[in-house]
Amino acid sequence: MGLIAEIEKKITEAFEVFDHECNQTVDVREIGSIVRSLGCYPTEAQLHELLAEVEEEEPTGYIHLQKFLPVMTRVLVERSYQPTPEDVLLHAFEALDVNKCGYLTKEELVKYMTEEGEPFTQEEMEDMLSAALDPETNTMRYKDYITLMIVDDV
Repeated sequence: MGLIAEIEKKITEAFEVFDHECNQTVDVREIGSIVRSLGCYPTEAQLHELLAEVEEEEPTGYIHLQKFLPVMTRVLVERSYQPTPEDVLLHAFEALDVNKCGYLTKEELVKYMTEEGEPFTQEEMEDMLSAALDPETNTMRYKDYITLMIVDDV
């Protein structure tokens, strides 16, 4: 099997996980999850651009596999939306850690993630806090969290 065929198979399999009606369509709200499950991490703006490419002329709320497949194949071939490197993440957390203590408090995290840049949704914030916070200290040791966040190349 050629590289493109393998990529298309991988995309189709990821798409089918969310194709609850088995009719080669998924809810438009599932596209972000599908894209991330394929190892791509676009910003919300990039995700909206991708959706504009794969939506029907008259948006229906559903995305068809035949429109999604070529666009997502190109994204994977071009290695678009790659995760942020570990050293860049570390520098970002260190910049937020004004006291240079190696951790951020829950309050600091919530403030930065909901008030700065591209704000997290309530659900994203809850997911992050449940994964990142030490339940005993209510802080996030960011070096440990970065280790959890790093995506190994497949």
